Amino acid sequence: MKYIDHHVHTKFSPDSQEEVETYLTKAKELGLDYVLFTDHVDFGGIDPDFMDHIDYYKYKEYMKKLEFQYEIPIKIGVEIGYERNHKDEIESFLDTHDFDFVIASIHYGNGLDFYLGDFFTGKTKYEAYTEYFNIVLDMVKNFKSYDVVGHLDYITRYGPYEDKHYDYDDYKDIIDEILITIIDNNKAIEVNTSGLRGELNVSFPKDEVILRYKQLGGRYISLGSDCHSVQDYQAGFSDLINNLDSMGFILNKI
Repeated sequence: MKYIDHHVHTKFSPDSQEEVETYLTKAKELGLDYVLFTDHVDFGGIDPDFMDHIDYYKYKEYMKKLEFQYEIPIKIGVEIGYERNHKDEIESFLDTHDFDFVIASIHYGNGLDFYLGDFFTGKTKYEAYTEYFNIVLDMVKNFKSYDVVGHLDYITRYGPYEDKHYDYDDYKDIIDEILITIIDNNKAIEVNTSGLRGELNVSFPKDEVILRYKQLGGRYISLGSDCHSVQDYQAGFSDLINNLDSMGFILNKI
């Protein structure tokens, strides 16, 4: 069974230079039914590269031409970089554009950047990760215009600590409340394989949290490579699918 990569960035994302056509060629080689793109739209960020948002009217016209040229359906999604002080602006943006798929991700914490390291200044690992998970909890409790929560424990990618990993038990109450809220809202979690390509060697979220999601009644999962170049398209999917199957998830192609 062939699965669709639900987290893909193209040259329209500030941190990617990959041409759309390259992905379409790859998808056709793999015999996929369609391609889904989820380029970045971040709100409340401090990186100038992410402040200019895509013109989705032109974007959709561009994709429609390529869909015809390459003879493969293109679905248009988006990865929303959520920031609570911009909730109304985000809601208005999503109401304006009819996306096929919406990832809700946290890329900033209370106005501070994970990538630049500002968020971690003066914080222990426990303090930083606790604050991050509380921000995610706030998002899932107060924002529902999405399909999946992206890379739920993504904070570990950037923590400036000798050991970036965390013990689930240390954050159990917060993580469980996040998962229960997602389940109650009939939403999904993304299993993001980008962490398997780095020093952490784990998916986001890690196996323990995925299994806990299932134990709490979670059923909906999307598979995302979070690729920014075609070489990482669907990276890690074979092992991931086997892993999810061993946990008892029933995977359907969508």
